[in-house]
Amino acid sequence: MQPSRDIARLIEIMAALRTPGTGCAWDLEQTFATIAPYTVEEAYEVSDAIARNDLTDLRDELGDLLLQVVFHSRIAQEAGEFEFGDVVTAITTKMIRRHPHVFGDAEARAAGSAKGQWDRIKAEEKAEKRAARIARGENPEDHGTGFLDGIPVALPSLTRALKLQQKAATVGFDWGAAAPILDKIEEEIGELRAAMAAGRQSEIAEEFGDILFAVVNLGRHLDVDAEAALAGTNEKFRSRFHFVEKALSDAKSNLNDASLQEMEELWQKAKERS
Repeated sequence: MQPSRDIARLIEIMAALRTPGTGCAWDLEQTFATIAPYTVEEAYEVSDAIARNDLTDLRDELGDLLLQVVFHSRIAQEAGEFEFGDVVTAITTKMIRRHPHVFGDAEARAAGSAKGQWDRIKAEEKAEKRAARIARGENPEDHGTGFLDGIPVALPSLTRALKLQQKAATVGFDWGAAAPILDKIEEEIGELRAAMAAGRQSEIAEEFGDILFAVVNLGRHLDVDAEAALAGTNEKFRSRFHFVEKALSDAKSNLNDASLQEMEELWQKAKERS
């Protein structure tokens, strides 16, 4: 088996890994559910490479993400459901259909991207998916019948909170301004204090979640994306902590030997720098 630029070789490799008796024991054990977390992780690693502008890593991480698509497709093929070629057909069909102003006939191209066209096409696709599920004897709805059920559960929790709030707001279920949300956050903090005082761990977790949800809502009203804001703070923390680490190293010390007071003093210096 030799490397190749042809996608067919990657499909052959996955088939070999999943072949009972001669394949890889770990790969043979996997299911859609067990590799789903890896799929999400690889997508994040692609995003990380882009954020670092590391094109060498980006090439490799895109390969890892592509492997996930091939892996899922192989499992589906073994179950007699669909294979990689069907995945390609599905996405090429979708892209051609959603861009009639590029791939359509002369009249469609001349009309350009008409207002409302995108929503109409997506509605048609949803109807076709629903019909296909009914034909297979499955639940015809994507995620459920509720108004908010279309928001994917697998999204990062801060992002999902934002999307749930945004959709609820489209029917008027929303705060009128940002200021009252601060009062709500203070109310939730009070409830967390009470749960902590009582030592009720399940309530502590619930109240903590309520605070996070309210903070996301505040960010939405301030036009601040919670996920992006926290990513910035994470990087700020990493950078400042690295300053502490380097300063200790320059002083012939290290994180394990330094006292909390020493680290705090260096932390304050790091804050002055950024």
